Amino acid sequence: MDPLPADARRIAFFGGSFDPPHLGHLAVARAARAALGLDAILFAPVGAQPLKPQGPSAGFDDRVAMTRLLIAGEPTFAISLADAPDASGTPNYTLETLLRLRAKLPADGRLFCLMGADSFLTLRQWHRAQEVPFVAPLIVASRPESSISQKRADGLAAALPEGLEIEPAPELALPESEFELRAWRIRNAAGESAPFYHLPGLHIEISATGIRDQVRAESGAAAAGQRVLPPAVAEYIRSRGLYQ
Repeated sequence: MDPLPADARRIAFFGGSFDPPHLGHLAVARAARAALGLDAILFAPVGAQPLKPQGPSAGFDDRVAMTRLLIAGEPTFAISLADAPDASGTPNYTLETLLRLRAKLPADGRLFCLMGADSFLTLRQWHRAQEVPFVAPLIVASRPESSISQKRADGLAAALPEGLEIEPAPELALPESEFELRAWRIRNAAGESAPFYHLPGLHIEISATGIRDQVRAESGAAAAGQRVLPPAVAEYIRSRGLYQ
């Protein structure tokens, strides 16, 4: 893992395929940092996702390299290899990764789990999904028109694993920032509770699948990069012949 600021205490884990990493990922991380006063965000390309058995298009090392280029110049963003491929071929489970990371934090450290709406809507299918929000409170970023962006709890509750309930928690609200933040509380059948944070107003509509399709088209990586990729990432894709 890249070194973190020495005083980092509020840290978010941001896992995903990053296939390729794009400006949407960067926007989500910046919004979460501003809205929740995060000290650091760990970008963690995943080796093998259980819900995507076909695997990513680009190799792990390439995705790490592209993600490093994406976050260059952001001192509070770092690369984490916590989800690197396992030599045994075992899938990477977010719960186990979060438990390992949390165990390494200082006593006054706080770990969050940052994700986009598309990942949150698959949460019910995750390994031991009911436990994840209690290991690291969730921060979910979505577009205004998303099904989970209504102010009632219905849209959020529908995506939560069975046995979990959600309720507004205005007492968890943080100081205002330029990004809208809604605070909720998740409860389980044992009576435990965990904060839940929602960033519902991000006007980000970038698809990694769409980027790969654009690169395969005649316009290539350079044209795709004009809109959705930092130039360094677009050049890396071009030079390595990725997504052809």
